[in-house]
Amino acid sequence: MDKNETGKTAEELLAEEVTCDFLKRQEERRYIERGWQLNMNFVGGRQYCDINSKGELYEEDKKYFWQTRRVFNHVAPTVDTRCSKLGRIRPALAVRPASDDENDRHSAALASAILAAKAEEIDGAVTDATIWSETCGTAFYKIIWDGNAGGQVGFTEDGKRLNEGDAVIHAVSPFEIYPYTLSGETLEEQPSIIHAKVMPVQDIFAAYGVKLAGRDISEFSLSPYANSRSDGDMQGVSDCKYGYELVIERYERASEEFPQGRLTAVAGGVLLFDGVLPYVNGENGRTYPFIKQTSLPLAGSFFGTCIVDRLIPLQRAYNAVKNRKHEFLNRISMGTVAVEDGSVDVDELLEDGLTPGKVIIYRQGSKPPEMLTLGSVPSEFGGEEEKLLAEFTKVSGTGNLTDNADSYAGITSATGLQLIIEQDEMRMEYAYRQIKKAMKCAGRQILRLYRQFATDVRLLKLAGANNVLSLYYFKGSDISSDDVFLEADNDCNLSTVQKRSGILEILEKGLFSDGDGKLTASVKNRILEMLGYKSLCGGRDLSELNRARAGEENLAMLNAPAEIRKYDEHETHISEHTAFLLTEKLSKEAEERICAHIDMHARAMGRAKSKPETEGNKTDIPEKEQGENL
Repeated sequence: MDKNETGKTAEELLAEEVTCDFLKRQEERRYIERGWQLNMNFVGGRQYCDINSKGELYEEDKKYFWQTRRVFNHVAPTVDTRCSKLGRIRPALAVRPASDDENDRHSAALASAILAAKAEEIDGAVTDATIWSETCGTAFYKIIWDGNAGGQVGFTEDGKRLNEGDAVIHAVSPFEIYPYTLSGETLEEQPSIIHAKVMPVQDIFAAYGVKLAGRDISEFSLSPYANSRSDGDMQGVSDCKYGYELVIERYERASEEFPQGRLTAVAGGVLLFDGVLPYVNGENGRTYPFIKQTSLPLAGSFFGTCIVDRLIPLQRAYNAVKNRKHEFLNRISMGTVAVEDGSVDVDELLEDGLTPGKVIIYRQGSKPPEMLTLGSVPSEFGGEEEKLLAEFTKVSGTGNLTDNADSYAGITSATGLQLIIEQDEMRMEYAYRQIKKAMKCAGRQILRLYRQFATDVRLLKLAGANNVLSLYYFKGSDISSDDVFLEADNDCNLSTVQKRSGILEILEKGLFSDGDGKLTASVKNRILEMLGYKSLCGGRDLSELNRARAGEENLAMLNAPAEIRKYDEHETHISEHTAFLLTEKLSKEAEERICAHIDMHARAMGRAKSKPETEGNKTDIPEKEQGENL
């Protein structure tokens, strides 16, 4: 490209502009990053540090050389408990059909099968992101299409493996995301988003086709101890990466200048890519491939806060109380000796102390050494320690009934105890909702990426009902709906014991039974699966299999007649075909074919009902008695 007045090409100017934009955003949120590093330090047990006036981490010095500075970490168990409780939220993702049309219902079933196949990957990403959000307050998901993922379909001309591609979801730490403004609360409010990450030069070449020399990177690290040294106050931990480069991806939302948005990627001052946003993953077109998850909201801020921010003052106070208490115990147990000046050899006394059986020689006429009486440990230490532990429970919202057993001693009804448990869980309701929202958004974006990139026919294998392997041949165009919802959303916060109790109570009341008061095989298998005994599922529901066969016949009869089979459950087939007639807009020819098919089932069902009676008359009553009766 031609050079301008500065002697730089347009590509070089664009790369320089993106790099300067990144450095500006990095400086604007530097203090927020130090807060995240401080949280990570406290979770990891490095709790004698703080942020100075320059916005840097520093280690607090001892006031006296003899001071005890042990760490009694209650922050990490609190985060573990919250992550464990939030880990219960893993309801299955399903898709609602766009209409009652049979094709839309099959499309919704296909989309639900795709999300079921990605359930384990989504679960892993949600678990990783939850750890970040509970530690730093905010976490992100990045959903992209990876051409190197998926099954192998062949080889390229140069012998490289060729895959069909697949949607991939990654948990992204808040350290890598730089918004346009820190006051915009949602991703949609941001005119642009920068994703900065350190990558090996080999991966950069594979992704963008640009060879870079690489360098040693240590100034862009996620380690809580790296970059924490300020004027020699704190020893940092080296986290240098060799042969890496910082990749800056700036995503710009759709505007008048860029109707389809814009993506600009820069690394090492070199422009890697400049074009429209790659993914049609939004409700109305191309948008950011990110999803935000917040632990606790913070009004007027893009990044949220977390429970660690609120626990840090309590943890500092608790460490101080425990250490002062131990120092007092040390004084009592080891003793404090009062010595008259010049009466004994002080150096020897300091070196050996008052060992059992020690002979102390003191100057004649002087006062012998004596132990000072310090009394016992003040009760205020124990009282303050208990108060701080109680505050940990109140602030974190991770309490349980055993922590306040005295307060609830008078409550004996199961309903009352259940209400108390629900009140404790309400403290984490916002975090619950954030995870549910993130899972639904992830499901929508995954389906939209399949719709965009899965242009060729591909095979999906999934264990379906009755442990039968289901095969789906589909293309992206077969996905007509991305209305994702969570199955069993109302009870996903319940524990395993609560779920089992509810299922058994419903079973006792007979709500699972059919019209004849019996449990079908599919219902039995579903109940065993919900109770956690999926290995015991073995029965196959003939009615469900007949409904599935009838659905296949409905689609086949849109173009040609279909024959009935001797082993068909005719009543079930008639119901499914009639429902298809009532819900679909069919041509006159297809409607006549289906009606004729229903008549065939009706005649076969009539013959099946009358045949046993005729045979019974012939076999049970002799001919002579039949004539006499006539």
